[in-house]
Amino acid sequence: MNSFRISSIPILLGFILVLCFVNSSAPANTVEKLPTVLIATLIRNKEHTLPYFLTYLQNLSYPKDRIALWFRSDHNEDNSIEVVEIWLKKFKDQYHNVDFTFEKTPKNHHNESSPTDWPVARFNHLIALKEEALRKGKEIWADYLFLLDADALLTHPETLTHLVSLHLPIVAPMLMSGGLYSNFWCGMTSDYYYQRTDEYKDIYNSEKIGHFPVPMVHTAVLIDLNYQPTDLLTFDRSNLIAKQTSNLLNPTCRLYNGPLDDIIIFASSANCSGVPMFVSNEKAFGYILEPLDSNEAISRDRMQLLNMKTTIIVDHPVGDVLVDDIFKSYIHFPEKHKLTLDHIYMINLERRPERKFRMDNLFRELGLDVEHFPAVDGKKLDINIIKDMGIELFEGYEDPYHHRQMTMGEIGCFLSHYRIWEKMIANNQKEVLIIEDDIRFESYFTDRAVSILEQARNTGEFDLIYFGRKRLKDEIEPEVEKTENLVHVGYSYWTLGYVLTLSGAKKLIASEPLKKLIPVDEYLPVMFNRHPNDTWSSGFSPRNLKAYSAAPLIMFPTHYTGETGYISDTEDSEVTTQKLLNDVKDAQYKSDRETNFAEETKNILEAELQQITNEFGSTLSKHDAAEL
Repeated sequence: MNSFRISSIPILLGFILVLCFVNSSAPANTVEKLPTVLIATLIRNKEHTLPYFLTYLQNLSYPKDRIALWFRSDHNEDNSIEVVEIWLKKFKDQYHNVDFTFEKTPKNHHNESSPTDWPVARFNHLIALKEEALRKGKEIWADYLFLLDADALLTHPETLTHLVSLHLPIVAPMLMSGGLYSNFWCGMTSDYYYQRTDEYKDIYNSEKIGHFPVPMVHTAVLIDLNYQPTDLLTFDRSNLIAKQTSNLLNPTCRLYNGPLDDIIIFASSANCSGVPMFVSNEKAFGYILEPLDSNEAISRDRMQLLNMKTTIIVDHPVGDVLVDDIFKSYIHFPEKHKLTLDHIYMINLERRPERKFRMDNLFRELGLDVEHFPAVDGKKLDINIIKDMGIELFEGYEDPYHHRQMTMGEIGCFLSHYRIWEKMIANNQKEVLIIEDDIRFESYFTDRAVSILEQARNTGEFDLIYFGRKRLKDEIEPEVEKTENLVHVGYSYWTLGYVLTLSGAKKLIASEPLKKLIPVDEYLPVMFNRHPNDTWSSGFSPRNLKAYSAAPLIMFPTHYTGETGYISDTEDSEVTTQKLLNDVKDAQYKSDRETNFAEETKNILEAELQQITNEFGSTLSKHDAAEL
């Protein structure tokens, strides 16, 4: 035995040397491959969203060779299958594996009244497919299963990479919609339905940032299949009950007696299996369409998609919606129109081509026929040029917040609007929409704008309608009689979007504002006689502009003071007199967000209501009634 041990020493030493050699030859920073992900998507009547869904899916930065695709499509009344096939023909070879199965008939489920109806047969079919996706992920030894709906647009390329990096059992990227709807719940009632909580708003509005435990996620859900308790997950009600009665799940979790609903059953199985669910709002991941009611048509989904696309154009640096060229034949834009107006002007500085690009893309999506109007650039003005143009500043004017005289940018802004007013008169244009190049349109903008214009015309003569503004005073704005969406406007800032009539343009020109210049968003309230500064108001007469405002507003700024991407060409420009009249700290900006006024007491409001009723013969607006 001893002789064997001695003779083995050289062999052992040689083996150790070989190991050392092998280890020393390995790279110092070995990079492991990312986990494998199976993306499962169910597709039905999504021809309108698929070009964008698939483009953004392809745009994800996660390595394609670590992704397997599992698509199922059936009961379609459109070209959904054809769209997917076109995309797969171009890109399928980039992915580790593609499994696409579809059925072209039948068109409807048993007892289904419309494509948006959800009879029992449809729920059972959907649940069976999601159960199949769960089994598929386990069969191919995928590390993660990503359940992704075909109407969720993951606009952030790092979405999947970020979710995987969190190493959570179940996590969803928070998706935005046109309202407060999203793909997570923060509360669930005892009968398994949605419960609104304060935390939901905090997360949705990004008042707090991170990833948070929640009782429900859906639409875009990443499941870690290596986390053993996820083996107990199910979308099937009978499976859930069977697991509960077999004591496979938490015994304190009551026997499921909730609805036949895939996402509620899944959430209940996760909660009873001890599998925590999270939602992450750490990035702007993307967008989601709100579900349709059974009495709504697919056309409503297309309108929601339009709203989503206009939001993406404004929110994302590229200033457009990404869509692959292979889908050109499936993308349709509205015919050009002018909202029943004579003309639409968009003011844009020539040195801001990125704004023009973004706005042109918005006009394309909305079908707006808009003339680009070159703005007067304040950077090209100076005191001598202003004098040569015959412009005189209002004596004693100072900015109410900064206590300075007008900036060259403000003068350029006024001249831009003024020249459009002149052009309106020269061309005899009866009604015109004037917009600036840093706006976002409210959802369903076209329909709302046309409705507001019809309401205004029914009132008789008007001069101006704000589509977007910043309300400044805590004052009641009475509703315009016999209208639903118009109020008599109070003191307001911003000229980002307003309708002006020919009579209104003539009134604005007739007061010769270039002889006593103040900023244009101060001048307009002076002219409809709601400006609080009597000294400025006294310089102009008559002050009889008949002005309304949309309520609620249908245009807003793209950015506010301090936000990433905020630029002001009026405030951040040379002052006509460089020295400030007063040293002001923490001054407000015109581009700050709208003021949230305190609620008025009932007695005061009722007294003012009576006074306004006597003056205008009208009732309070819905907005003011809500404040009461």
